[in-house]
Amino acid sequence: MTTRIDCDTCVVRGLHCHDCVVTVLLGPPRELLLEDDEHAALEALAGGGLVPPLRMVRSVPGPTVESA
Repeated sequence: MTTRIDCDTCVVRGLHCHDCVVTVLLGPPRELLLEDDEHAALEALAGGGLVPPLRMVRSVPGPTVESA
């Protein structure tokens, strides 16, 4: 499985970029694909306090409301 990190779609872009593992390690990429083992490694580093955690937040579609 792959984790797609697209900074252009991150809801907290700008607000949390300075404290996100992606920008700390790589600078702000347009898009990044991480395999499961790479994602697990970043989580382990963040869990040990060596890097900040991934701050990627995706927006979710809101409920649809039908008009009467």
